Amino acid sequence: MQIIGVTGLPSSGKGTFSKVALEYDFEEIIMGDVIREELKFRNLEINRENSNRIMVKLREEKGSNVIADITTNRIKSKLAEGHQRILIDGIRSMAEVEHFRLHFPSLCVIAIHADPESRFQRSKARKRRDDAYSREEFERRDAVELGVGIGDVIALSDILIASSKDLDGTLRAFREVLDELIDTKIGVYND
Repeated sequence: MQIIGVTGLPSSGKGTFSKVALEYDFEEIIMGDVIREELKFRNLEINRENSNRIMVKLREEKGSNVIADITTNRIKSKLAEGHQRILIDGIRSMAEVEHFRLHFPSLCVIAIHADPESRFQRSKARKRRDDAYSREEFERRDAVELGVGIGDVIALSDILIASSKDLDGTLRAFREVLDELIDTKIGVYND
């Protein structure tokens, strides 16, 4: 079994990496889904402001690993169902990395990096409800993510991939990393 975790600031290319990983039979578990489910549970609109607020509030109320705990249970369910490759999308803190490595010691953390201007343009173009549409909102969202600890995860990742403005080049880089991971068995988990 192989488990990888993907991190990166908003609109860096994590979703695109995940789509490519699906071609390699990875089962995707999105940590942000936990936040979106909590927003629905609290009858709050799914938008960037509420997502950021609830992400921080959940950690304050239930501990820094609350989202990682829920995600770990989902990973274990997928493994029990027979899935051999798991991709965790959205690791945001070293506490989460440490939590996952406690359960899955060979977790491979992959950071996707893109320059701020490219990320801002992607954020505006994709028009998701929880994306930032102004420069001020975009910078505020980055500040929240960095405040949670995502910068440390990116800096200490096992693999860093630059997501360029050239989509074909980015996709090629993503596939090269996935080919290498599968060939070398990096991120292999054994019960």
